[in-house]
Amino acid sequence: MVVAARKGRATASPLGSSPLAMATTAQPGFLSGWFGHIPLPKWALIAVAVAVAVLLLLFLICIIRCCCGKKKHKKKERVTLHAVSSSTTASLVQPEVEDLEEGTEQTGRGKLQYSLEYNFRRQELKVGVKQAAELKAMDSGGTSDPYVIVYLTSDTKKKYETKVYRKTLNPVFNESFTFQIAQAEVPESTLVMQIYDFNRFSKHDIIGEVLLPLASVSLQHVIEQWSDLSVASKVEEEQLGEICFSLRYVPSTGKLTVLILEAKNLKRMDSNGLSDPFVKVHLILNRKKWKKKMTSVKKNTLSPYFNEVFVFEVPFNQIQNVDVVISVWDHDKVTKNEPIGKLFLGCRATGNQLRHWSDVLSNPRRPLAQWHSLQPPEVVDKALGLKSHLKLPRPPR
Repeated sequence: MVVAARKGRATASPLGSSPLAMATTAQPGFLSGWFGHIPLPKWALIAVAVAVAVLLLLFLICIIRCCCGKKKHKKKERVTLHAVSSSTTASLVQPEVEDLEEGTEQTGRGKLQYSLEYNFRRQELKVGVKQAAELKAMDSGGTSDPYVIVYLTSDTKKKYETKVYRKTLNPVFNESFTFQIAQAEVPESTLVMQIYDFNRFSKHDIIGEVLLPLASVSLQHVIEQWSDLSVASKVEEEQLGEICFSLRYVPSTGKLTVLILEAKNLKRMDSNGLSDPFVKVHLILNRKKWKKKMTSVKKNTLSPYFNEVFVFEVPFNQIQNVDVVISVWDHDKVTKNEPIGKLFLGCRATGNQLRHWSDVLSNPRRPLAQWHSLQPPEVVDKALGLKSHLKLPRPPR
């Protein structure tokens, strides 16, 4: 019986196991039961687990590389600053900042092809602006809107402009301009050809220029050549200011709307260093004064804001014969009002003024605003060539 009791305890011991043994044997059953609720085969679950593990590993590697990269970059910056602070070593291995800037400006501006022909009998210099190549990109899109301004240093008031070519670094101009210059003045004059990047709502940026002293070339025959663009000379003629206005033309009603918006950087006309500007808008028909309107006067300012609109009735059959003259004046109570600057738009205009006018006519019923640089009044008046009113003869006595 003793033997039987011992055998009974020996066989009963596995059934009456401890709680720990029950927990260890129950866990596989729980996991297998949990996985059993997922409607996927085991090989798919294993593949998902492997993919998650790989992604976690890649994520950790990226974090480690980013942290290490930032630490190295900061260390490099500290070394550079330390090197700059040491004047002895920096002067030996590092050029001056001004030299670096000048070297950067001198390169990569492009080149210009032009021609020269002097007519000794007529005392005329004919300048041909052919094309440009590899211009510096001035716009965010990696292109420019180039045009060329041509003038002689002997007469800086007379300037010519080519058409604007949109979104190109290799424009083909093929335009020619004629200057009246005496043979004795030729050696003392320099031909200036400046390439600008056109901007409708801001100041035009200069890309580069070509300065050609006429004393250094032989005008006995026609010259055609390429020249690299250089940095524009810092010495410029007196700036008269800029004005922004909008034009809108409706052919069906024959209404031309002129909105004078604002001006800036006007020439100082008064003793206090300011001006009292106002704007006149003239319509010229067939080179004769036709209609006129003017804005209010803005006191003591060089950057007036007007926002004044004028409407003119211009029949569609006359729009090609009309010039719009915009002039800025300085008001004076005691003496006569003085003109600050002028410009005109129309089919006889050139450069940006012609471009603005063409855009207005090709986009009817759409207002188009643009900034323009003011020009000397006498230059504009000469270009307009206004006809004086005919005087009736006095009756005989």
